[in-house]
Amino acid sequence: MGVLSWTSRSRDGRQSRLPVYENLNAPSKERNSNDSYDDDSDYDDYSETSSSPGTSNSRVTNGSASTATPIMPKRNFAASRGPRKPLTYRLPNKVIRYLCFGLTSFIILMILTLIRASHNENRAIAEGKIDRPPSTPPAWESYPFLTRYYGGIRNLVSFSQNNPEYPRSKGEPPVDKLSYANSSNWEPDVQERNLPTSKEYNKYPSSVFQSAPEQFQECFLDKANKVRVPPIRYYEGRPNGFPEPVLGSYDLLGLPEDICFERYGRYGPYGFGYSVRSGGLGTGEHGEKEGFESTWEKVPQVDWKGMDWADIQRRCYRANAARYKTVAPKQSNPNGFYIDEGTAATNLHTRDTPLAESLQSSANVTVKEKNSVPASEGESATKLPRTAIVIRCWDEYFWKEEDVMNIRSLISELVLASGGRYDIHLLVQVKNDAAHPIWADAATYQRRIEETVPAEFRGLVTFWTETQMLSLYQGIFDLFARGPDLPVHGVYRGLQMAMQYFAYQHPEYDYYWQWEMDIRYIGHYYDLFTKIENWTKEQPRKGIWERNARFYLPSVHGTWEDFKQMARVQSEMGTTGADNIWDGLPGADKQQAGRRDKPVWGPERPKDPKDWFEPDDDPKPKTAYEKDKYVWGVGEEADYITFNPMFDPEGTTWGLADDITGYNTSDGNGMPPRRAQIITASRMSRRLLMKMHRETAFLKHHAFPEMWPGTVALQHGYKAIFVPHPLYVDREWPPEVFARTLNNGRNGATGGSRTSVFGQREHNLIGLTWFYNSGFAPNLYRRWLGLKVNNDGGEEFEMTVDESKNATSVSEMRGGEGRMCLPPMLLHPVKDVELPVEANPEDTLEIPESDPGA
Repeated sequence: MGVLSWTSRSRDGRQSRLPVYENLNAPSKERNSNDSYDDDSDYDDYSETSSSPGTSNSRVTNGSASTATPIMPKRNFAASRGPRKPLTYRLPNKVIRYLCFGLTSFIILMILTLIRASHNENRAIAEGKIDRPPSTPPAWESYPFLTRYYGGIRNLVSFSQNNPEYPRSKGEPPVDKLSYANSSNWEPDVQERNLPTSKEYNKYPSSVFQSAPEQFQECFLDKANKVRVPPIRYYEGRPNGFPEPVLGSYDLLGLPEDICFERYGRYGPYGFGYSVRSGGLGTGEHGEKEGFESTWEKVPQVDWKGMDWADIQRRCYRANAARYKTVAPKQSNPNGFYIDEGTAATNLHTRDTPLAESLQSSANVTVKEKNSVPASEGESATKLPRTAIVIRCWDEYFWKEEDVMNIRSLISELVLASGGRYDIHLLVQVKNDAAHPIWADAATYQRRIEETVPAEFRGLVTFWTETQMLSLYQGIFDLFARGPDLPVHGVYRGLQMAMQYFAYQHPEYDYYWQWEMDIRYIGHYYDLFTKIENWTKEQPRKGIWERNARFYLPSVHGTWEDFKQMARVQSEMGTTGADNIWDGLPGADKQQAGRRDKPVWGPERPKDPKDWFEPDDDPKPKTAYEKDKYVWGVGEEADYITFNPMFDPEGTTWGLADDITGYNTSDGNGMPPRRAQIITASRMSRRLLMKMHRETAFLKHHAFPEMWPGTVALQHGYKAIFVPHPLYVDREWPPEVFARTLNNGRNGATGGSRTSVFGQREHNLIGLTWFYNSGFAPNLYRRWLGLKVNNDGGEEFEMTVDESKNATSVSEMRGGEGRMCLPPMLLHPVKDVELPVEANPEDTLEIPESDPGA
């Protein structure tokens, strides 16, 4: 039989089966068992492989199948399956519980161990017990130091003939630094040296005294009008190979770049170089000083003992009061009812203002402060505005001889040389007003001045304290951006509060320069300030905030006009940067704005109108941005002048970018528009300071001191200018690399991006002559004064040639070029300069001579 016949028989057999009754309710061992083998698979397997209990295969006849198959056959597991497989061994529950407990305990113990190890490591790092592996040094450390800053007056060449050591273009051959030293006029075996003659700066053709002379009454140091201050002196040319500034421009601001100053010509008129007995500072009397006598060849040395600079400034102003605007009356604090008010007002009357005018001005002072206008829109153009130079200090400051001669130079060159156009003030913080309760009475106030300030400057002091600012500006929400030890009313985060209140107390000034004790200028202060103020006055408003946000490198950006157009194109078209390099790709952040920047044209207000403060007083543009032909703002005095770029802190790594309080940042408003600039030294108009003062007092708005003035100027549409003054760098940075490093923010600016140089990348600015933590500025200044720095420089270096050296580095310079000679430049910070000083004869004990006959 074939397969076909078997198949038909099998089908017929299944269809011919008859049901057999079986009691389904009868209990059976299989039905009541919990055996795991009782499942559908076993049943199906059995039914398919066994047709009856008596057969072992399907090859049976139809008759036998029909008589033996029950309707629901009873399963026979033993017959249908082979021997049972042993089950996997299951651990007892007690053992499982112990294992789980042990594993959980081990995990918890491991976590606690890691926490303790982390805590111990952090404490060890904080205590300096772990030597962390040194991080990768920044790229600029591989650049060699420049050497020709330290050349001297015996190696001067004219500015046109100078071959600067830096910057060098890519095509120029390397500099042979030894060739600079070989042109020195020093002959080691010959005592006769070819030393050029110095000249008086007030006769320099490009100085403000010759280019824009003013007619005023000369100011003297004494009441008899006989003692003059000797003029500072300069040398023509520069030391051979002297580098050019990497940032800023002399020509743009009209500053002299073809001359240089050495220490005696700069500070000799103020007591440097002669003894205390002669009225000097008793320093600078030794070392290389050939030719220093020329400082006093026309005007004799001044005996500085007994000077009273407050009285000198008053006399200078009164001699030229007709040149200036009418002085506003002094603000007197309300002290309630006073029985002799009229007489008191007469006695408290300041300067030469008539009493009736004083009382009328006092009645209208509030209205004038609220509606104040720039000086150019005030009285007659023939009346000049006046400016206060406010130097910040503190009562525990240790005054040194170098500080004294610097303050003397400030007063002489700004007050006396201008005919009283400027006044110098010392704004001094009393750090511990609990130990020194200066507000208790006038005697305590005066006693603290006498204890802390040199006698000649005591009349210039205005005290302020942290608790005073706390009482004036109550209700400010403190973010504690630098921890609880630095509150918002303190000197670190609330410095501008003291300036605001100072301006409120001194309405006689239209402008206020905020200055610092650690700033030095190699040059004439009046020439610097006048030319900066004149340049900022002529700058148009169009595109100014875009230019303010960028460093200007002439060797890379070209002329100032080229730089202006570059800033405009970058802002309007946008550039590719780290924050937008992935724009347009799938998965990119769709919330980011486009690359283009909206030009700043008029006030940039916060989103919430409740954060607007007195908006009706703000200046507004008369035309649209596109229609202005760089006209708006020309001839207008700047409300805010800075020496560093004003950058947008949004998105940067600057640690104080969010230290701004009082604004509504919820409901989608975000942070208010703001600008910041590093180093608080700046000029602010009275209009700006009064707006800051009132907004802090009434609306509780405030920001970090380096951000608050720029933010108020931006939000109220005031004119703010960054001055691209000349800055030098200590290393041979490739100029293109330096430009990309500095202007590495959003759209080629310095801020607005995490790649900004301000923040985690500020180490790139340490080598400049102007930055808050510059290392180059103080070292250069000390070398210029004849001091040793890192075992380089000093008297021996200036006077002796070491021909064994190859002049390839600072330490390998041969020397013998005489005193260093630097062109005009601003330096910051310069702190704790220790000059060798002779003993004060007043402090020495006179020992009587012994009598030989005794």
